Amino acid sequence: MDGLASLITSNPVVFWLIVAILAGVIEASTAGLFSVWFAIGALVTMLPAWLGVSFNAQIAVFIAASALALVFTRPFFKRVLRVANTPTNADMLIGEKAAVTAEIDNIAEHGRVLAGGLDWEARSADGSKIEKGAIVKILELRGVTLIVEKTTKEKQEEK
Repeated sequence: MDGLASLITSNPVVFWLIVAILAGVIEASTAGLFSVWFAIGALVTMLPAWLGVSFNAQIAVFIAASALALVFTRPFFKRVLRVANTPTNADMLIGEKAAVTAEIDNIAEHGRVLAGGLDWEARSADGSKIEKGAIVKILELRGVTLIVEKTTKEKQEEK
């Protein structure tokens, strides 16, 4: 602890540079925006440290600069670093037709359809049973399960 106190009093600019570097390293090792604000605050605080301002004032500048960096730069970073949802090949099945290969029964938690040349687990969107051989429309993909509904033709034949 004496070494840190000595560093702060003898060369506070170096101290704030070390804080900025450590915050940058922590930021690089995390997935989200976490400590970049502190790195910016530490870099800004190097100026009052160089001018010989008291350490208490440097701490106040560090807190204020970090808070301002968070408020003013976070929207920019979130917009620039936004990760877009990349559609997969499976997403292309939504809206397509599929053939029921095993009765769909949500209560029994079973049902299979053939869609896009592949066999998929399926569930009915409205909870109704759908018999084997029916043609269904794919509404959504939840994990590896297709959520389907009977096609209009199939619904009309039931009536």
